[in-house]
Amino acid sequence: MTSLRTRMVWSFGMLIVLVVVMLGSLFVTLVWNYYYGSAVSSLMQRAQTEAALHNRNLSAQPMRTIARYMLQNMTAGTAHLQLLDHAGNLIVDSNGMPGDGRVLATPDVASALNGQQGSWRGKDPVTGERIAAVTLPVKRDQRVVALFRYTASLQGIDAIVRNMIFVALLGAIIVVLLFFGMSVLMANRIARPIRNLTKVAEQMAEGNWTRRAEIGEQDEIGRLADTLNTMAAEITRREKLKNDFISSISHELRTPLTSIKGWSETLASGDPTDVEEVRMGLAVIDRETDRLAGLVEDLLDFSKLYAKNIVLHPEPLDFLAPIKETVRQFEARAHREGIRLAAGLADNGPLLVEADANRLKQVLINVLDNAFKFTPKGGQVMLTAERIGDDVQVRIADSGIGIDPADLPHVTDKFYKGNSQRAGSGLGLAICKEIVELHGGTLELASIVEEGTTVTVRLPLMKLPQEAIVSIEEGTAES
Repeated sequence: MTSLRTRMVWSFGMLIVLVVVMLGSLFVTLVWNYYYGSAVSSLMQRAQTEAALHNRNLSAQPMRTIARYMLQNMTAGTAHLQLLDHAGNLIVDSNGMPGDGRVLATPDVASALNGQQGSWRGKDPVTGERIAAVTLPVKRDQRVVALFRYTASLQGIDAIVRNMIFVALLGAIIVVLLFFGMSVLMANRIARPIRNLTKVAEQMAEGNWTRRAEIGEQDEIGRLADTLNTMAAEITRREKLKNDFISSISHELRTPLTSIKGWSETLASGDPTDVEEVRMGLAVIDRETDRLAGLVEDLLDFSKLYAKNIVLHPEPLDFLAPIKETVRQFEARAHREGIRLAAGLADNGPLLVEADANRLKQVLINVLDNAFKFTPKGGQVMLTAERIGDDVQVRIADSGIGIDPADLPHVTDKFYKGNSQRAGSGLGLAICKEIVELHGGTLELASIVEEGTTVTVRLPLMKLPQEAIVSIEEGTAES
């Protein structure tokens, strides 16, 4: 496959060759027309001047008298003058040499025989020299009786034109070579960093995420290299998080499985009449089974979200309903763990959203579970829900241990657990954030170490006619 460097060099090269050829052709055409046109024009001007001065005195004279008059009065200057009869036969020239009777059939003579002024550039048939010729007719009663033919050598002009064409050709070659050299340098400056980026990308594709691209100029390629390095750093971080997650989840799964297996063996080999032991074992098995089920549910939800296969079942919903249900669900836990749970809910009508009730409840449970998990005994968890403009805002604030500032930007990342040693998959907040965003909302966290954490969820409110609002309120009241 042709390299980018080669394509750039040939593209620039062909372009400059085309431009140079066009400009060179235009220059040569202008030089050619200027010098040869000037020569013919000057010769024509002299011929016309001579004709204006002498034509009236010569038109009625016999050919011999015209020849004598021509030699005496019309031979001054550099041009060579010839006298031809009405048939184009050479009679005499300005050197005084009589004609040899040859007939001149050049285009200028043919035009003059037809009564028109004629001009011509070409090779003299006798001397072989390149000349410019102008021929004017001498008329008597509208009849051509003689011809005056002025000729001038083009040898000097040919030399000038040749030299100028040679200089132009030499200049064109130098320009083309210079531009080819510049295009090679330019192509190298572009292609070399791209080749380096390609090598780095190939090594990254093989799994070497420690390799980094060199950043040269701060141009598009430099920004591309910086983006590639940023991507590699992010992938490295995510790989580390994934590996940490695998290690963590393995431990999280092993612990309840070990407990379940240990108690099942104990119950199988113990005294079945020991009711207290059986009750304790079954309680542990039940608790650890719930823990396993939670972990598996997180993994399944994450798998669906990651593959974009999760399906929502949105419906018009008063957001206060799942909030109240979730608060009632956590009241027993709050009492058991010695944590005060308070709820401040809007009292100015329903907070109508179009959402999947089960998924929103999953978000609330997960956030509240984290709040309880990191709030010590005697602390407080406060849940508020209110209308803010066209949105409903739910805030869950705790007085727990808070989140380290270094961990805060990443706690909603997949697999991230930070420095916490508490049980969990590290997927809960990531799943919550994905669910909220699928509903068109936002999930934000703010935290101060040793003071607490606040999670804010905002969802867009539905815009419904008043009749629909009353219907939903009545349905909520009946339930």
